[in-house]
Amino acid sequence: MTDESSRLDVGKMAKVVSGLMDLKRRGKDPILVSSGAIGAGMGRLNLSERPESVPQLQAAAAIGQGIMMHIYEYFFNNYGQSIAQLLLTADDFNNPVRYGNLASALETLIEWGVLPIINENDTVAVEEIKVGDNDTLAAYVAMGINAELLIILTDVDGLYTKNPRRSDDWELIEVVEEVTPEIERLASRDGKGFGGMYTKVHAAKLLAEKGIPTVIANGNKPDILKTIFEGNVGTFFLPQRREKDV
Repeated sequence: MTDESSRLDVGKMAKVVSGLMDLKRRGKDPILVSSGAIGAGMGRLNLSERPESVPQLQAAAAIGQGIMMHIYEYFFNNYGQSIAQLLLTADDFNNPVRYGNLASALETLIEWGVLPIINENDTVAVEEIKVGDNDTLAAYVAMGINAELLIILTDVDGLYTKNPRRSDDWELIEVVEEVTPEIERLASRDGKGFGGMYTKVHAAKLLAEKGIPTVIANGNKPDILKTIFEGNVGTFFLPQRREKDV
């Protein structure tokens, strides 16, 4: 939830909260995977550039985590919605017992009507225990609770046949039936500078193999979450199977 300067974008947060509450009114039980702790810390410290060293990043996250949650609390409180924070590392998914406990905690929060907000624990996460990106983190969470759908919001409309910033001859891929090597190559060519598409397609592939569909869409568009549930938007990755059917 950051802007181009890597600082926390409060406007984006407000729009996401509004969209999630619309899903709640539709009878859905959304879980939010959100970044922004480091950006919030940068804002509080008035840093013009993102820190580079691990200790500095961890310190910025420690400062910003509470700030970010305070802002989410403010927005969700306007709807009377209770929230909970879960800070995770790769160990929480690599250890079956911890993974199971996480899934149980999430299920309990949902039963209580609480909306979980998940972030990687940047304060303690070093290379050995980092998930690495929110797309993979969200995929692991979705698999843990056997979610109905993963929505990944980015700054582009979805996966394209070519990079529209470099070519006029491009099309939006509306449906991906299977994440083939060609689809992976399309994502890889775009790289991190183009919506971070590689990690998003990788997350969609992980979930498709577990029978969970994924949508990649432009989070900057108005009412994007509502639009996703009302019609065809973004790129939809079809599931290969549902776990309960196996």
